[in-house]
Amino acid sequence: MKSIELNKVYQRLIKSPIVFWKSNMTKSYFITGTDTDVGKTFVTELLLKQLNLHQPTIGYKPIAAGAEMTEDGLRNSDALILQQSSVSGIDYSTINPICYQEAIAPHIAAALHNESLSIEALSQWWHKVQHLSPVALIEGAGGWRLPINDHEFLSDFVKAHQLEVIVVVGMKLGCLNHTLLTLETIRQDGLVIKGWVANQLDLPMSNYDENLAYLKQSITEPLLGEVKAHQTFSPDQPLFELDGLLD
Repeated sequence: MKSIELNKVYQRLIKSPIVFWKSNMTKSYFITGTDTDVGKTFVTELLLKQLNLHQPTIGYKPIAAGAEMTEDGLRNSDALILQQSSVSGIDYSTINPICYQEAIAPHIAAALHNESLSIEALSQWWHKVQHLSPVALIEGAGGWRLPINDHEFLSDFVKAHQLEVIVVVGMKLGCLNHTLLTLETIRQDGLVIKGWVANQLDLPMSNYDENLAYLKQSITEPLLGEVKAHQTFSPDQPLFELDGLLD
């Protein structure tokens, strides 16, 4: 298997005129979820819009599986949302450097193309984009333990860079178990959980208030906000408590 070719993109990024931020103090947060399809992209989009009112912020999706071929190449709908919600001027391949058409586990998609993913390659990508803005939100794929090859997980990338984590909780039956296990594993990995977001999904959850109350009393990290399905962002009605993210 061949490793994904990076040099051409490195050169383009190095020469890019969109470098806004040269400080080593970039605040970077990794967005994970309690499961797949719990609204990571939706929450990341809303966070990006609110954060960009305060500081230039980019969304970054290192790996996407599930894309359509366009005249500009493969495009993943989630990554496009992040690009549209980020500070302007950053091209798609910077937001989403690794993209596969097949909507399957990324390491399986890579193997279909005789490619291999690795933490080393992901780190090389990240080093080239992490200082493009004062704040960066990195959206994961699936849940916390997403395999990228036979022996590494996407969570190993988070550990390698000691990224602080924001957890999106899809409020549905089973979320209590999924949430507590996810948080426990992140803590065992030695990482800081910056907070969590309760995302109300399309199908209303029975006894939502009681389930949310249980999570609030069981989780020591702060609840950054609650969002409803299809909620829109309004600058004069902030959705999230951002003090801890901008300090």
